[in-house]
Amino acid sequence: MTNEEKKIKEIIDKLRPFLINDGGNIEFVKYEDNIVYIKMLGACANCQLIDFTLKDGIEAAIMSEVPEVKSVINIDD
Repeated sequence: MTNEEKKIKEIIDKLRPFLINDGGNIEFVKYEDNIVYIKMLGACANCQLIDFTLKDGIEAAIMSEVPEVKSVINIDD
């Protein structure tokens, strides 16, 4: 596991309680080519605000602490 992956997972772990509080969750899938792949779960998977949560919340938080990250992508089933 790279330092970037470790930091990304730590950030996701800090964000998870807020998502769980809203009936959702987040799963780290992989970090590849400076892109973080996640899976939004529960209520978050079908939420109309998923794009806002993903880009303005999760992506912003990760990119502020791991500048190497270019994007965060949600993987649907």
